Amino acid sequence: MAAFGTPVRGSLSAMRESSVDERTWWSRPGLEVRDGRLRIAGRDAETLARTHGTPLYVHDLARVREQARALQGALAGAGVRGRVRLALKAQREPELLRFVRALGPAGSPESVAMDVCSPGEVDRALQMGWEPSEISYTGTNVSERDLARILGAGVHVNADLLSQLRRVGRRAPGSTVGIRVDPGIGASRANSGETLYTGSRPTKFGILPDQLDEAVAIAHEHDLSIDTVHVHVGDGYLSDGLDVFDETMRRVAVMAEALLEAGCPIEEINTGGGLGVPQAPGDTPLDVEAWAAVLARRLGSLDVTVSTEPGDFLVKECAVHLAEVVTVEDRAGFTFVGLDTGWNIMCERFVYKGLLDLVLCRAVDAEPVAAVIMAGNINEGDDLFAEDYPFPEVHEGDIVAAMNVGSYNASMTSEHCLREPAGAICFADRI
Repeated sequence: MAAFGTPVRGSLSAMRESSVDERTWWSRPGLEVRDGRLRIAGRDAETLARTHGTPLYVHDLARVREQARALQGALAGAGVRGRVRLALKAQREPELLRFVRALGPAGSPESVAMDVCSPGEVDRALQMGWEPSEISYTGTNVSERDLARILGAGVHVNADLLSQLRRVGRRAPGSTVGIRVDPGIGASRANSGETLYTGSRPTKFGILPDQLDEAVAIAHEHDLSIDTVHVHVGDGYLSDGLDVFDETMRRVAVMAEALLEAGCPIEEINTGGGLGVPQAPGDTPLDVEAWAAVLARRLGSLDVTVSTEPGDFLVKECAVHLAEVVTVEDRAGFTFVGLDTGWNIMCERFVYKGLLDLVLCRAVDAEPVAAVIMAGNINEGDDLFAEDYPFPEVHEGDIVAAMNVGSYNASMTSEHCLREPAGAICFADRI
Protein backbone atom coordinates (compact mmCIF):
# COMPACT_ATOMS: atom_id res chain seq x y z
CA MET A 1 0.00 0.00 0.00
CA ALA A 2 1.10 3.53 -0.69
CA ALA A 3 1.86 6.00 2.08
CA PHE A 4 -0.99 7.33 4.22
CA GLY A 5 -3.17 9.77 2.32
CA THR A 6 -2.14 8.51 -1.10
CA PRO A 7 -4.81 6.88 -3.28
CA VAL A 8 -3.98 3.22 -3.67
CA ARG A 9 -5.76 2.35 -6.89
CA GLY A 10 -6.17 5.72 -8.52
CA SER A 11 -9.06 8.15 -8.44
CA LEU A 12 -12.66 7.15 -7.86
CA SER A 13 -13.58 8.10 -11.44
CA ALA A 14 -10.75 5.99 -12.80
CA MET A 15 -11.84 3.04 -10.69
CA ARG A 16 -15.42 3.37 -11.96
CA GLU A 17 -14.12 3.21 -15.52
CA SER A 18 -11.92 0.17 -14.85
CA SER A 19 -13.16 -3.25 -15.89
CA VAL A 20 -14.22 -5.95 -13.47
CA ASP A 21 -11.15 -7.92 -14.56
CA GLU A 22 -8.91 -5.03 -13.53
CA ARG A 23 -10.61 -4.78 -10.15
CA THR A 24 -10.33 -8.54 -9.61
CA TRP A 25 -6.79 -8.87 -10.92
CA TRP A 26 -5.96 -11.35 -8.12
CA SER A 27 -8.49 -13.96 -9.34
CA ARG A 28 -7.20 -17.50 -9.91
CA PRO A 29 -8.30 -21.05 -9.14
CA GLY A 30 -9.00 -21.11 -5.43
CA LEU A 31 -9.69 -17.37 -5.26
CA GLU A 32 -12.63 -16.55 -7.47
CA VAL A 33 -15.72 -14.40 -7.94
CA ARG A 34 -18.97 -16.26 -8.57
CA ASP A 35 -22.21 -14.35 -9.01
CA GLY A 36 -20.45 -11.32 -7.61
CA ARG A 37 -19.44 -13.08 -4.39
CA LEU A 38 -15.93 -13.94 -3.20
CA ARG A 39 -15.13 -17.64 -2.92
CA ILE A 40 -12.03 -19.07 -1.26
CA ALA A 41 -11.12 -22.67 -2.12
CA GLY A 42 -14.61 -22.85 -3.57
CA ARG A 43 -16.33 -21.71 -0.35
CA ASP A 44 -18.38 -18.57 -0.01
CA ALA A 45 -16.26 -16.10 1.97
CA GLU A 46 -19.13 -14.34 3.72
CA THR A 47 -20.62 -17.66 4.84
CA LEU A 48 -17.24 -18.69 6.25
CA ALA A 49 -17.09 -15.44 8.23
CA ARG A 50 -20.61 -15.88 9.62
CA THR A 51 -19.92 -19.52 10.52
CA HIS A 52 -16.46 -19.22 12.07
CA GLY A 53 -16.51 -15.63 13.30
CA THR A 54 -14.26 -12.70 12.54
CA PRO A 55 -11.51 -11.69 12.32
CA LEU A 56 -10.55 -14.84 10.43
CA TYR A 57 -7.74 -16.10 8.23
CA VAL A 58 -8.89 -18.54 5.56
CA HIS A 59 -6.15 -20.68 3.98
CA ASP A 60 -6.26 -22.43 0.61
CA LEU A 61 -3.55 -25.04 1.20
CA ALA A 62 -3.63 -26.21 -2.40
CA ARG A 63 -2.01 -22.91 -3.35
CA VAL A 64 0.99 -23.69 -1.13
CA ARG A 65 1.44 -27.02 -2.88
CA GLU A 66 1.14 -25.40 -6.31
CA GLN A 67 3.84 -22.84 -5.50
CA ALA A 68 6.18 -25.42 -3.99
CA ARG A 69 5.83 -27.70 -6.99
CA ALA A 70 6.43 -24.77 -9.35
CA LEU A 71 9.79 -24.05 -7.71
CA GLN A 72 10.79 -27.70 -7.50
CA GLY A 73 9.84 -28.28 -11.12
CA ALA A 74 11.71 -25.21 -12.34
CA LEU A 75 14.91 -26.19 -10.53
CA ALA A 76 14.74 -29.74 -11.82
CA GLY A 77 13.94 -28.55 -15.34
CA ALA A 78 17.02 -26.32 -15.29
CA GLY A 79 19.20 -29.27 -14.34
CA VAL A 80 19.86 -27.87 -10.88
CA ARG A 81 20.10 -30.05 -7.78
CA GLY A 82 17.63 -28.00 -5.81
CA ARG A 83 16.08 -27.77 -2.38
CA VAL A 84 13.06 -25.71 -1.33
CA ARG A 85 12.50 -24.53 2.24
CA LEU A 86 9.68 -22.52 3.80
CA ALA A 87 10.67 -19.43 5.78
CA LEU A 88 8.91 -20.17 9.07
CA LYS A 89 8.85 -16.50 10.08
CA ALA A 90 6.39 -15.89 7.23
CA GLN A 91 3.76 -18.43 8.26
CA ARG A 92 3.39 -20.77 11.24
CA GLU A 93 -0.27 -21.84 11.26
CA PRO A 94 -0.07 -25.44 12.63
CA GLU A 95 -2.44 -27.03 10.13
CA LEU A 96 -0.61 -25.39 7.25
CA LEU A 97 2.73 -26.61 8.59
CA ARG A 98 1.39 -30.15 8.86
CA PHE A 99 0.28 -29.89 5.24
CA VAL A 100 3.72 -28.69 4.15
CA ARG A 101 5.42 -31.45 6.16
CA ALA A 102 3.30 -34.02 4.30
CA LEU A 103 4.31 -32.78 0.83
CA GLY A 104 7.18 -35.28 0.83
CA PRO A 105 9.23 -37.41 3.21
CA ALA A 106 12.46 -36.00 4.57
CA GLY A 107 15.13 -35.75 1.92
CA SER A 108 12.84 -36.54 -1.01
CA PRO A 109 12.65 -34.27 -4.08
CA GLU A 110 9.02 -33.48 -3.16
CA SER A 111 9.73 -32.43 0.42
CA VAL A 112 9.79 -28.82 1.58
CA ALA A 113 12.40 -28.26 4.27
CA MET A 114 12.52 -25.46 6.83
CA ASP A 115 14.29 -22.10 7.19
CA VAL A 116 14.37 -20.74 10.75
CA CYS A 117 15.86 -17.68 12.42
CA SER A 118 15.38 -18.07 16.18
CA PRO A 119 15.60 -20.75 18.87
CA GLY A 120 11.82 -20.70 19.13
CA GLU A 121 11.51 -21.40 15.42
CA VAL A 122 13.96 -24.29 15.76
CA ASP A 123 11.72 -25.74 18.45
CA ARG A 124 8.57 -25.21 16.38
CA ALA A 125 10.03 -26.89 13.28
CA LEU A 126 11.10 -29.92 15.33
CA GLN A 127 7.71 -30.10 17.04
CA MET A 128 5.97 -30.08 13.66
CA GLY A 129 7.95 -33.07 12.45
CA TRP A 130 10.96 -31.76 10.56
CA GLU A 131 14.23 -33.63 11.08
CA PRO A 132 17.23 -31.60 12.31
CA SER A 133 18.95 -32.30 8.99
CA GLU A 134 16.09 -30.52 7.16
CA ILE A 135 16.33 -27.33 9.20
CA SER A 136 18.58 -24.46 8.18
CA TYR A 137 19.20 -21.73 10.77
CA THR A 138 20.24 -18.24 9.66
CA GLY A 139 19.86 -15.42 12.16
CA THR A 140 21.51 -12.20 13.18
CA ASN A 141 23.00 -10.96 16.47
CA VAL A 142 22.88 -14.40 18.06
CA SER A 143 23.58 -14.56 21.80
CA GLU A 144 25.32 -17.33 23.74
CA ARG A 145 21.90 -18.35 25.06
CA ASP A 146 20.61 -18.60 21.50
CA LEU A 147 23.57 -20.70 20.37
CA ALA A 148 23.23 -23.09 23.29
CA ARG A 149 19.70 -23.96 22.15
CA ILE A 150 20.37 -23.90 18.40
CA LEU A 151 23.54 -25.97 18.40
CA GLY A 152 22.04 -28.36 20.92
CA ALA A 153 19.22 -29.13 18.48
CA GLY A 154 21.64 -30.36 15.82
CA VAL A 155 20.37 -28.12 13.00
CA HIS A 156 22.61 -26.60 10.34
CA VAL A 157 23.78 -23.09 11.24
CA ASN A 158 24.77 -20.32 8.84
CA ALA A 159 26.88 -17.73 10.67
CA ASP A 160 25.82 -14.21 9.83
CA LEU A 161 28.87 -12.18 10.91
CA LEU A 162 32.54 -12.73 11.68
CA SER A 163 31.86 -12.30 15.39
CA GLN A 164 29.10 -14.91 15.18
CA LEU A 165 31.43 -17.31 13.36
CA ARG A 166 33.97 -16.89 16.19
CA ARG A 167 31.26 -17.54 18.75
CA VAL A 168 30.21 -20.75 16.98
CA GLY A 169 33.87 -21.79 16.79
CA ARG A 170 34.43 -21.26 20.51
CA ARG A 171 31.29 -23.15 21.47
CA ALA A 172 31.40 -25.94 18.85
CA PRO A 173 34.96 -26.35 17.53
CA GLY A 174 35.31 -28.93 14.77
CA SER A 175 31.73 -28.51 13.57
CA THR A 176 30.35 -27.83 10.09
CA VAL A 177 28.78 -24.43 9.43
CA GLY A 178 27.69 -22.13 6.64
CA ILE A 179 28.22 -18.42 6.28
CA ARG A 180 25.82 -15.75 5.11
CA VAL A 181 27.48 -13.34 2.69
CA ASP A 182 26.56 -9.84 1.52
CA PRO A 183 27.24 -9.36 -2.22
CA GLY A 184 26.33 -5.65 -2.13
CA ILE A 185 23.34 -5.95 -4.45
CA GLY A 186 19.91 -7.55 -4.32
CA ALA A 187 16.70 -7.93 -6.28
CA SER A 188 13.57 -6.17 -5.02
CA ARG A 189 10.12 -5.13 -6.19
CA ALA A 190 11.54 -1.64 -6.73
CA ASN A 191 14.27 -3.18 -8.93
CA SER A 192 16.85 -0.75 -7.54
CA GLY A 193 19.52 -3.22 -6.45
CA GLU A 194 18.89 -2.18 -2.84
CA THR A 195 17.02 -4.29 -0.27
CA LEU A 196 16.70 -4.45 3.49
CA TYR A 197 19.31 -7.22 3.42
CA THR A 198 21.95 -6.04 0.96
CA GLY A 199 22.89 -3.09 -1.19
CA SER A 200 25.51 -0.41 -1.73
CA ARG A 201 25.50 0.38 2.00
CA PRO A 202 26.23 -2.49 4.41
CA THR A 203 23.26 -3.81 6.36
CA LYS A 204 23.39 -5.80 9.58
CA PHE A 205 23.35 -9.03 7.57
CA GLY A 206 26.17 -11.03 6.06
CA ILE A 207 29.94 -11.27 5.65
CA LEU A 208 31.34 -8.83 3.07
CA PRO A 209 33.54 -9.91 0.14
CA ASP A 210 36.64 -8.34 1.66
CA GLN A 211 36.02 -10.28 4.90
CA LEU A 212 36.17 -13.75 3.33
CA ASP A 213 39.86 -14.27 4.11
CA GLU A 214 39.20 -13.47 7.76
CA ALA A 215 36.23 -15.83 7.79
CA VAL A 216 38.43 -18.64 6.46
CA ALA A 217 41.08 -17.83 9.09
CA ILE A 218 38.49 -17.99 11.87
CA ALA A 219 37.28 -21.33 10.53
CA HIS A 220 40.84 -22.70 10.53
CA GLU A 221 41.45 -21.41 14.04
CA HIS A 222 38.47 -23.35 15.39
CA ASP A 223 38.65 -26.32 12.98
CA LEU A 224 35.31 -25.33 11.44
CA SER A 225 34.32 -26.67 8.04
CA ILE A 226 32.41 -24.13 5.88
CA ASP A 227 30.03 -26.12 3.68
CA THR A 228 27.36 -23.56 2.75
CA VAL A 229 27.27 -20.08 1.23
CA HIS A 230 24.02 -18.37 2.21
CA VAL A 231 22.78 -15.09 0.75
CA HIS A 232 19.46 -13.34 1.21
CA VAL A 233 19.22 -11.16 -1.86
CA GLY A 234 15.55 -10.59 -2.48
CA ASP A 235 12.55 -8.57 -1.44
CA GLY A 236 9.43 -9.24 -3.50
CA TYR A 237 11.11 -9.29 -6.90
CA LEU A 238 9.27 -10.37 -10.06
CA SER A 239 10.53 -11.11 -13.57
CA ASP A 240 11.71 -7.55 -14.16
CA GLY A 241 14.12 -8.02 -11.27
CA LEU A 242 15.87 -11.04 -12.77
CA ASP A 243 18.64 -8.95 -14.35
CA VAL A 244 19.61 -7.72 -10.88
CA PHE A 245 19.21 -11.24 -9.54
CA ASP A 246 21.56 -12.48 -12.26
CA GLU A 247 24.25 -9.99 -11.24
CA THR A 248 23.75 -10.93 -7.61
CA MET A 249 24.25 -14.61 -8.37
CA ARG A 250 27.37 -13.78 -10.41
CA ARG A 251 28.89 -12.10 -7.37
CA VAL A 252 27.86 -14.94 -5.09
CA ALA A 253 29.47 -17.43 -7.45
CA VAL A 254 32.73 -15.46 -7.27
CA MET A 255 32.62 -15.59 -3.47
CA ALA A 256 31.83 -19.30 -3.47
CA GLU A 257 34.72 -19.97 -5.86
CA ALA A 258 37.08 -18.06 -3.55
CA LEU A 259 35.99 -20.22 -0.62
CA LEU A 260 36.43 -23.39 -2.66
CA GLU A 261 39.94 -22.30 -3.63
CA ALA A 262 40.67 -21.71 0.06
CA GLY A 263 39.81 -25.34 0.75
CA CYS A 264 36.26 -24.94 2.03
CA PRO A 265 34.09 -27.95 1.01
CA ILE A 266 31.13 -25.95 -0.27
CA GLU A 267 28.16 -28.28 -0.81
CA GLU A 268 25.26 -25.84 -0.93
CA ILE A 269 24.54 -22.31 -2.06
CA ASN A 270 21.42 -21.05 -0.33
CA THR A 271 19.95 -18.19 -2.34
CA GLY A 272 17.57 -17.08 0.40
CA GLY A 273 14.06 -15.83 -0.29
CA GLY A 274 12.50 -12.68 -1.66
CA LEU A 275 10.76 -14.26 -4.65
CA GLY A 276 7.67 -12.16 -5.17
CA VAL A 277 4.08 -12.66 -6.23
CA PRO A 278 1.75 -10.17 -7.95
CA GLN A 279 0.48 -7.52 -5.53
CA ALA A 280 -1.17 -4.97 -7.79
CA PRO A 281 -3.00 -4.70 -11.12
CA GLY A 282 -0.58 -5.14 -13.98
CA ASP A 283 1.85 -7.33 -12.07
CA THR A 284 2.77 -10.57 -13.80
CA PRO A 285 3.90 -13.65 -11.91
CA LEU A 286 7.58 -14.39 -11.51
CA ASP A 287 8.86 -16.52 -14.39
CA VAL A 288 10.24 -19.35 -12.28
CA GLU A 289 11.79 -21.08 -15.29
CA ALA A 290 13.80 -17.94 -16.07
CA TRP A 291 14.68 -17.64 -12.38
CA ALA A 292 15.97 -21.21 -12.30
CA ALA A 293 17.89 -20.63 -15.53
CA VAL A 294 19.83 -17.84 -13.82
CA LEU A 295 20.77 -20.21 -11.01
CA ALA A 296 21.83 -22.89 -13.46
CA ARG A 297 23.94 -20.46 -15.49
CA ARG A 298 25.69 -18.84 -12.54
CA LEU A 299 25.97 -21.73 -10.08
CA GLY A 300 25.65 -24.91 -12.11
CA SER A 301 29.38 -25.32 -12.74
CA LEU A 302 30.06 -25.38 -9.00
CA ASP A 303 28.29 -28.75 -8.64
CA VAL A 304 26.46 -27.78 -5.46
CA THR A 305 22.93 -28.04 -4.14
CA VAL A 306 21.11 -24.78 -4.88
CA SER A 307 18.42 -23.98 -2.35
CA THR A 308 15.79 -21.31 -1.88
CA GLU A 309 13.76 -20.45 1.22
CA PRO A 310 10.91 -18.10 0.30
CA GLY A 311 8.04 -16.98 2.47
CA ASP A 312 5.97 -14.76 0.20
CA PHE A 313 6.19 -16.97 -2.88
CA LEU A 314 5.07 -20.08 -1.04
CA VAL A 315 2.35 -18.73 1.24
CA LYS A 316 1.33 -15.12 0.54
CA GLU A 317 -1.38 -16.12 -1.92
CA CYS A 318 -2.75 -18.94 0.24
CA ALA A 319 -4.69 -16.80 2.74
CA VAL A 320 -7.41 -14.18 2.86
CA HIS A 321 -8.31 -12.23 6.00
CA LEU A 322 -12.00 -11.65 6.70
CA ALA A 323 -13.33 -8.89 8.95
CA GLU A 324 -16.76 -7.49 9.76
CA VAL A 325 -17.69 -3.87 9.17
CA VAL A 326 -18.70 -2.46 12.56
CA THR A 327 -18.75 1.26 11.68
CA VAL A 328 -19.75 3.31 8.65
CA GLU A 329 -19.70 6.99 9.50
CA ASP A 330 -19.25 10.27 7.65
CA ARG A 331 -16.91 12.62 9.49
CA ALA A 332 -16.30 16.13 8.11
CA GLY A 333 -16.65 14.91 4.54
CA PHE A 334 -14.70 11.67 5.01
CA THR A 335 -16.30 8.22 5.11
CA PHE A 336 -14.77 5.97 7.76
CA VAL A 337 -15.31 2.22 7.48
CA GLY A 338 -14.35 0.52 10.75
CA LEU A 339 -13.44 -3.18 10.92
CA ASP A 340 -13.28 -5.66 13.78
CA THR A 341 -9.62 -6.32 13.07
CA GLY A 342 -6.48 -4.25 13.60
CA TRP A 343 -2.84 -3.85 12.74
CA ASN A 344 -1.85 -6.12 15.61
CA ILE A 345 -3.07 -9.16 13.63
CA MET A 346 -2.65 -7.93 10.05
CA CYS A 347 0.49 -5.84 10.17
CA GLU A 348 2.46 -6.38 6.95
CA ARG A 349 1.04 -3.16 5.57
CA PHE A 350 2.42 -1.26 8.58
CA VAL A 351 5.80 -2.96 8.98
CA TYR A 352 6.80 -3.29 5.32
CA LYS A 353 4.45 -0.78 3.63
CA GLY A 354 3.11 -3.78 1.75
CA LEU A 355 0.40 -3.45 -0.86
CA LEU A 356 -3.09 -4.43 0.26
CA ASP A 357 -6.26 -5.04 -1.75
CA LEU A 358 -9.59 -4.89 0.09
CA VAL A 359 -12.90 -6.15 -1.32
CA LEU A 360 -16.55 -6.38 -0.30
CA CYS A 361 -17.31 -10.09 -0.13
CA ARG A 362 -20.97 -9.90 -1.16
CA ALA A 363 -20.34 -7.62 -4.16
CA VAL A 364 -16.73 -7.97 -5.24
CA ASP A 365 -17.38 -6.75 -8.75
CA ALA A 366 -19.55 -3.77 -7.76
CA GLU A 367 -18.43 -0.35 -8.92
CA PRO A 368 -16.96 1.92 -6.25
CA VAL A 369 -19.20 4.75 -5.10
CA ALA A 370 -16.96 6.56 -2.63
CA ALA A 371 -13.38 6.88 -1.48
CA VAL A 372 -13.22 5.60 2.10
CA ILE A 373 -10.83 5.39 5.01
CA MET A 374 -10.62 1.77 6.17
CA ALA A 375 -9.80 1.70 9.88
CA GLY A 376 -9.00 -1.03 12.39
CA ASN A 377 -10.05 -1.55 16.00
CA ILE A 378 -6.75 -0.79 17.73
CA ASN A 379 -6.85 2.33 19.90
CA GLU A 380 -4.14 4.11 17.89
CA GLY A 381 -4.61 6.83 15.29
CA ASP A 382 -2.49 5.15 12.63
CA ASP A 383 -4.45 1.89 12.63
CA LEU A 384 -5.63 2.59 9.09
CA PHE A 385 -5.55 -0.05 6.38
CA ALA A 386 -6.34 2.36 3.55
CA GLU A 387 -7.07 6.01 2.87
CA ASP A 388 -8.77 7.54 -0.18
CA TYR A 389 -9.70 3.99 -1.14
CA PRO A 390 -12.40 3.54 -3.80
CA PHE A 391 -15.04 1.17 -2.44
CA PRO A 392 -18.61 0.04 -3.21
CA GLU A 393 -21.58 0.96 -1.04
CA VAL A 394 -20.94 -0.67 2.32
CA HIS A 395 -23.02 -1.18 5.46
CA GLU A 396 -22.43 -2.26 9.03
CA GLY A 397 -22.42 -6.04 9.19
CA ASP A 398 -20.82 -6.48 5.77
CA ILE A 399 -17.73 -8.66 5.44
CA VAL A 400 -14.54 -7.22 3.95
CA ALA A 401 -11.69 -9.38 2.69
CA ALA A 402 -8.00 -8.50 2.60
CA MET A 403 -6.49 -10.44 -0.28
CA ASN A 404 -3.25 -12.44 -0.38
CA VAL A 405 -2.14 -12.00 3.23
CA GLY A 406 -0.77 -15.47 3.91
CA SER A 407 2.71 -14.24 4.82
CA TYR A 408 4.02 -11.79 7.43
CA ASN A 409 0.61 -11.07 8.90
CA ALA A 410 -0.75 -13.73 11.26
CA SER A 411 2.82 -14.82 12.03
CA MET A 412 3.58 -11.31 13.33
CA THR A 413 0.51 -10.99 15.58
CA SER A 414 1.05 -8.95 18.74
CA GLU A 415 -0.94 -8.57 21.97
CA HIS A 416 -1.23 -4.80 21.68
CA CYS A 417 -4.34 -3.58 23.50
CA LEU A 418 -4.80 -7.25 24.50
CA ARG A 419 -6.73 -7.85 21.31
CA GLU A 420 -6.95 -11.58 20.71
CA PRO A 421 -5.43 -13.26 17.64
CA ALA A 422 -7.58 -13.91 14.62
CA GLY A 423 -9.14 -17.30 14.08
CA ALA A 424 -7.83 -19.54 11.32
CA ILE A 425 -9.27 -22.25 9.12
CA CYS A 426 -7.53 -24.28 6.41
CA PHE A 427 -8.84 -26.18 3.41
CA ALA A 428 -6.71 -28.78 1.67
CA ASP A 429 -9.31 -29.25 -1.10
CA ARG A 430 -11.25 -26.98 -3.42
CA ILE A 431 -14.91 -27.45 -4.19
